Amino acid sequence: MRAMILAAGHGKRMRPLTDNLPKPLLEIAGKPLIVWHIENLKQAGVEDIVINMGWKGWKLPEVLGNGSNYGVNLHYSDEQGTGPLETAGGIHHALPLLGSEPFIVVNGDIWCDFNFSNLHLANDNLAHLVLIDNPEHNPDGDFCLRDSRVYDAGEPRFTFSGIGCYRPELFSSLPAGKAALAPLLRNAMSDKKVNGEYFSGEWRDIGTPERLQQLNNELS
Repeated sequence: MRAMILAAGHGKRMRPLTDNLPKPLLEIAGKPLIVWHIENLKQAGVEDIVINMGWKGWKLPEVLGNGSNYGVNLHYSDEQGTGPLETAGGIHHALPLLGSEPFIVVNGDIWCDFNFSNLHLANDNLAHLVLIDNPEHNPDGDFCLRDSRVYDAGEPRFTFSGIGCYRPELFSSLPAGKAALAPLLRNAMSDKKVNGEYFSGEWRDIGTPERLQQLNNELS
């Protein structure tokens, strides 16, 4: 299975730390945030990883290279000339690098200890989402998880962790350009094509300098 790390965002909430650096290159305990993901994916047996590049994107291959230092093959999907494509648009743009089989996607601005080898996409589903308890910044949650099926409405509600497994067919009908992920997922949910799981382990959204500093303090 291949994977994609979403790393093209501008990181405006992280300014001034991201004035000259992609957010996934910010360091957690002395290691770039994106390297935590690369190492976790490698440990789960994923060796082909696509990284999309946007804001200051050229610095990603400059720091990470071709992945040989981490025992993986890194491939870069360049969005520097297109402008922000959002999540679904970025995945659609990278489909030629992701192949025809299901693939993992993880947000580049989270930190977690999720075991990616646990991800499973049932044959009749288009997506599998990892959901977590609602953090303070998202108290109402995103989706309902009930009997391993994800719904747009209903209780109990959880927050989407930014970790998922998808079939290329979920994105293949999109036109090229900017597109959000949530509408695609909601359409698939209405067809009962999205399953999911609850994750209770360590998970942080590194969305502000304060959250970054807090995690660094804890890990040190």
